[in-house]
Amino acid sequence: MLPTLGLRTHIWNNFLKSGLLLAGFPVLLLAVTFAVLLLFQGSGKGLGADMAAAAEALPVAFPVALLVSAAWFGIAWLGYQPIINAVTGARPVTREEEPRLWNLLENLCISRGLRMPRLAVIETPERNAFASGLSRETGQVTVTRGLMDALTDQELEAVLAHELTHIRNGDARLGVIAAVFAGIISLVAEVVFRGLRGARISGGNSNRGRGGGAAVLIALAILAVAWLLAVVLRFALSRNREFLADAGAVELTANPDAMISALRKVEGRSNMPAVPSQIQAMLLDWPQGAQGFNLWATHPSIDSRVQALVSVAGGRDPGPILDTRPEPEPPAEAPHAQAPRRATGSPWWRGPAAG
Repeated sequence: MLPTLGLRTHIWNNFLKSGLLLAGFPVLLLAVTFAVLLLFQGSGKGLGADMAAAAEALPVAFPVALLVSAAWFGIAWLGYQPIINAVTGARPVTREEEPRLWNLLENLCISRGLRMPRLAVIETPERNAFASGLSRETGQVTVTRGLMDALTDQELEAVLAHELTHIRNGDARLGVIAAVFAGIISLVAEVVFRGLRGARISGGNSNRGRGGGAAVLIALAILAVAWLLAVVLRFALSRNREFLADAGAVELTANPDAMISALRKVEGRSNMPAVPSQIQAMLLDWPQGAQGFNLWATHPSIDSRVQALVSVAGGRDPGPILDTRPEPEPPAEAPHAQAPRRATGSPWWRGPAAG
């Protein structure tokens, strides 16, 4: 990694890494196309002849693979935002409905000469946020009710600046492109492996000798490695975008302490299991995505993000912040009856299980 000499250097280093990671997907798509072509070779002339035939067909087949990817991306583009709002329960809001949230974002955009994105709220006590939209004109910032209630104005402004950076950098569009490439590679690999699970290609094709069997093994190895690298690259791209958006938030607000304290208040309180995996990578924090072996993490840990802001932007880390809000008191029990309690008005109350 290049040495980081300041916030701007940190941002440009992350841009460079994102570009290199994204460039890896077409390379993997090329490898998958070659592997599929190799699977269909059965010349009986040996491994060298099969590989030469696959390489000869590659200039024709690869543009077809790119066209399929483009069509897949077009479908994702057309239904992107309505699908996200539907599966997350995000509700678009106006200034009249959420004046505090609206004014913070509007003031931030005006002070920096940025376009005001749309705003949406998810009615959940969990603390999270994400940016969506495939262009600056269609950008949307979505926050949860729990996040709004927990953060001060400065902290909420820092989170909005973080999401605004995602929109400004085209991270949602980058994520869709990465998801399309990774999805195609994964789909092809899954179809091939499932097709071969119940078939014996080497024994079922009289034209396949030892060279043909070797070609199949090489093709399967290429598909397996391409699938693995596609997943790893997609996760690495997601982690990289979070560091970049944290740095962008500090650049927009000139307040690293607010971003750090916001992350600390989100820490351990961001879990939204009902959100699909494709959207989990877009969230401000995803605790399950920051656990385990680092290659499989969709998000860097809160500690690593805070440490980056301390070392690069000069912020101060208060350490983990305990939730000091009082627990709601349970409703009083009836003196002579154990009748089921009725909902108290909170949409998150589910009542006791029947038993």
